[in-house]
Amino acid sequence: MNIKKTLATMAATTFIATGAWAQDIAVIGGSINDGFWNILKKGVEDAGLMVEANGGSVNYLLVPNYDNFGPDLVTLIEQAVAQGVDGIAIPVWVPESQMPALLAAREKGIVITLYNAGADKMEELGALNYFGSDEYVAGVAGGKYLAEKGAMKILCHIQIPGAINLESRCQGVVDGAKEAGSETYVVRMPANLDQDMVGTSEALKAELIGDDSIDGIITLAAWASDAAANAIEQLGANDRVMLGTFDLSSSVLSRIESGKQTMGIDQQPYYQGFLSTATLFAHLKFGTKIVTEPVLTGPAIVDASNIESALAGVALGAR
Repeated sequence: MNIKKTLATMAATTFIATGAWAQDIAVIGGSINDGFWNILKKGVEDAGLMVEANGGSVNYLLVPNYDNFGPDLVTLIEQAVAQGVDGIAIPVWVPESQMPALLAAREKGIVITLYNAGADKMEELGALNYFGSDEYVAGVAGGKYLAEKGAMKILCHIQIPGAINLESRCQGVVDGAKEAGSETYVVRMPANLDQDMVGTSEALKAELIGDDSIDGIITLAAWASDAAANAIEQLGANDRVMLGTFDLSSSVLSRIESGKQTMGIDQQPYYQGFLSTATLFAHLKFGTKIVTEPVLTGPAIVDASNIESALAGVALGAR
């Protein structure tokens, strides 16, 4: 037997089976304390099974909190580049911080795909695709929905001032409510109150006490909806103040089911995590590409009319 020939054949077989290299990708997201990212993580992990089966790896990187958001995101981008990844899936929340780091990654040949925020940066980054909701369009839908249900003055709560996706959401609420004949009052709270249920609830309660014409609240995260619900409950204002939110959770859906919350806007984070991870890896490994861009995963309004199917998804950790 020709040992050299046998080894060469084995090497060639391995090359065909796994590709010239094992494609490694990083998925970068929000705060480890933000429950939204647990749902998105399930999508990343489920797609990761396919990635691992084809010889690649996925590194899921989250910022510690939102106090130093832009610089922390840059640190994670640079960390992924230093690890030698072939692709990065990431939202663009703070363009002035993130764009130079992402463009530098592109210069090194790293493929970028966007999800959750930053669809308008696709062309500048030469991004593979975008998976997520159109934040402004979702906001318009939410503002118009509450206004058409009878809310005349809607408070839109921003938990991280300056975050482009959140600002876009509230601008959409403003415009959607105005289209339906209502007004919107935007409240930007300090970022250190993010995930602070008690502090946020007290702040929202103060707003409701200070202006009893507010008859609708829309929050931009499920946890903030919990805080708003507490404020409304403590004031005995359930009959006066409608409550809506971006994103779903078991508590949000439970309130919708019981009639204590009007609606939730679902952007389907599971799909955002799954699709951005799976398609980025497949492009690197197999050269495939989805022709449709961007790929919108929302908005979808969940209310009493379709609550049952949403509850089933939450029970499985995917909504």
